[in-house]
Amino acid sequence: MMPSNLGYSLREAGAHIRRNWSTCLGAVVTIFLSLFVIGVFALGSDLVNNLVGSVEDRVMIQAFLSDGADQAKVDAFKDKVASWEDVESVVYKSKDEALQEYRKTMSNRNAVDAVDALDGQNPVPASLVVKTKEPRQVESVANQIVGDAEFAAIADDPESVASSVKYGKETVDRLFSVSNYIRIGATVLIILLIFVAFVFINNTIRLAISARRREIAIMRLVGASNSFIRGPFIAEGAIEAVLGAILAIIALQAAWGFLQPQLASSLQFLSFELSSGVTMRVYVILVVAGVTIGLFGSAIAMRRYLKV
Repeated sequence: MMPSNLGYSLREAGAHIRRNWSTCLGAVVTIFLSLFVIGVFALGSDLVNNLVGSVEDRVMIQAFLSDGADQAKVDAFKDKVASWEDVESVVYKSKDEALQEYRKTMSNRNAVDAVDALDGQNPVPASLVVKTKEPRQVESVANQIVGDAEFAAIADDPESVASSVKYGKETVDRLFSVSNYIRIGATVLIILLIFVAFVFINNTIRLAISARRREIAIMRLVGASNSFIRGPFIAEGAIEAVLGAILAIIALQAAWGFLQPQLASSLQFLSFELSSGVTMRVYVILVVAGVTIGLFGSAIAMRRYLKV
């Protein structure tokens, strides 16, 4: 479509959309549904990455200490672990702090009653909370702690030192596996949806061209160039794609606005936040993808009917 006949192409495309609104509506709805599902998987993939990241930040090693452990030995071991290359920080958590954290974490009525029933006694052991520089280093650092003779002397269970060291690496590994499956599934589905939308636009334009064969033949007889004839059809495909993309963005925004508060309230220990930059990037990609589908679908459909 040449710049010189842009206005004509847009006017003709608009007139054809009004005359054949049902066919054009089908194309718009197909593009909308395709882009909506693409957007769901794109935003869902970013959300899963955020969830994995938030869980990663909470992956820490807890090395439980004996109630009778000498404080000097505890402090010495704490400094030793803090000096290890893969360790970011080590924090000592007293028995009282551990019990208070249990109260906050297990805020249901049964947990509160259980704590009150202790009658002032505190069965929760003190611990060293170790955070590694990278989540994947958790296992190796935990093994170092278990194998350290200094920790065995102050461990909560000296006879089974390994049982005194807890960490949540298994949970993160599962989340990594789930996120990888989601990415693969999203990629395959996105490719299929793009193909379906492309085929539908291509067929819609072919039907429009077939219905206007006589008009196209007359235009060719009077010397109209291929670009002049092609312009309205390409403009029509682009308009339908933009409308479908806009509808997909509106639906995604409405769905996320409805679901996000409910997810955040029901799963308060997880973060369900998507930055405005992420959502804007996905929306721009949807518009570009829609326009690309519309333009290429129209251009390829026209080639068959404009051969000399």
